[in-house]
This record gives sequence, C-alpha cells and structure tokens, in this order.
Amino acid sequence: MTTNADGQAAPPRSAEWLLRLTLKRADRESVSGDLLEEYRDTVVPARGQSAADAWYLRQVAGFMWRATWVWAVLFSGAFVIRQAVDLFIPTHEFYVRSLWTTYTAIALLAATSFWSAWRSGSFIAGIVVTIVMTQIAAVLSVAGVTLLLAIWHDPATLKAAADSGGIEEAYVMPFVMIVPALMVGTVAATIGSATQWLLWRRPSGLRSQG
Repeated sequence: MTTNADGQAAPPRSAEWLLRLTLKRADRESVSGDLLEEYRDTVVPARGQSAADAWYLRQVAGFMWRATWVWAVLFSGAFVIRQAVDLFIPTHEFYVRSLWTTYTAIALLAATSFWSAWRSGSFIAGIVVTIVMTQIAAVLSVAGVTLLLAIWHDPATLKAAADSGGIEEAYVMPFVMIVPALMVGTVAATIGSATQWLLWRRPSGLRSQG
C-alpha cells in the first residue's frame, strides 16, 4: 500500500506528477487537491487501493488527453495528408513536400511545447506533453494511413507508396517523431516557461491589465 508521510493512502507519485504537469498554474493546487480528496475519501474506501490507483490513473490520462488531443489531431492530420498526397499525386520530386512537412512538424511541435510550458509555468511540462502528444498522434496517424490503404489498395496506389519511401515508413516514422519532439520541445519549452515566469514576476496590477 502506498501512503504519504502521514500514513494516508496516496496515488502513484508518477501519476500525481503527470497530473500537475498538464494543469494550468492557477488550477494546479485546486484540481489536484480535489482529485486527491476524492481518491482518499470516496474511491479508496469503496474499491480498495489497487482499484483506486487504476481509477486515479484513468483520471490523469483524461487530463493528459484533454491537454494534447487538439495538437495530436493536427499533427497526425498533417502526416496523413502527406501520405495521401504521396498515394494520389505521385511524384519523384520530393524536395517541396519534404520542406512543407518538415516545417509543419516543427511548427506544431514548437507550438505544443510552448503552449504547455506557458500554461503550466513548467519547462518539464512542455517537453513531456509534447512527447506524449507525438505518440498519441502516431497512433492516430497509423490508423489514418491504414484506413487509406484499406480503401485504396490497387497496384498503382501501392506502387506510389513504395516509390515515396515504402509503406513501412508510414508505420514507423510517426513513432520516431519522439526524437525531434525532444529537441524542438526543449527549445520551445524554455521560451514558454521563461515567458510565463516573466509574466508572473510582473506586479499584480500590471498582470491584471495585461
């Protein structure tokens, strides 16, 4: 049984940590406190700690989903659109396509990290949320590409897929995006958390006017 220093039941520390990363700075104490109170006072007595821990993890996953789903849909949408272009408008000149997809991916990764770090005031939040976002987007991307190939799998379409890098690329590349997410996310999270820190350093009167 996991307990805190006072001997009270406590959810997994990693889950609490992730929860706090997904919340706005202003909501962090109230939301995490309310969830902890429900966990201790209602869920643990009714279900036992193991089931309560699973319940708490589901709540944290819900908060993480709400913090990432918009960015994940945009990120996966850009990837699926790129794959659709490869399938239906085959070309042997990939330079322009590569530029478009690269800059789109960088922009979305940077925006996710900056936004997450800024709203939470946490540098780590920007990186963690961005990494989680890419893996959710990867699952959505694979589902989208699979749907495309399930509908259009004639020889010409499959040849276009092979000529543009192969079908395997469509299933591997989305998960590899965790690497650029770490690099781009680190830079954007630094800027986002620094911006939030500077705003909170301003006198309260100036903050209310901003």
